[in-house]
Amino acid sequence: MAADSNSNLRITIERNPSQSRLAELNIKCWPKWGCSPGKYQLKFDAEETCYLVKGKVKAYPKGSSEFVEFGAGDLVTIPKGLSCTWDVSVAVDKYYKFESNSSSSTTSSSSC
Repeated sequence: MAADSNSNLRITIERNPSQSRLAELNIKCWPKWGCSPGKYQLKFDAEETCYLVKGKVKAYPKGSSEFVEFGAGDLVTIPKGLSCTWDVSVAVDKYYKFESNSSSSTTSSSSC
């Protein structure tokens, strides 16, 4: 049986990370994004890490019959190259960050 090309592209979820973990990631400095309930076709051209302040999502990776569910209080990592459909049942409000290819970014600090 041939391996699905998306089989190694897995959404990972960290449920209710501690405040110290969130502070370490400096999420309050990340941009915010929100959407209303509905279905959205998304393709991730870079790895995204996001923290949902509110909302509820079922993400259906393309080519898979399975879904991943996450919502308010979850820290979610979506791999580069993943195409999926977000079925949003509760409006989403999230902080997000895309991984940049340059590992030499020294501009990050604890203040926004």
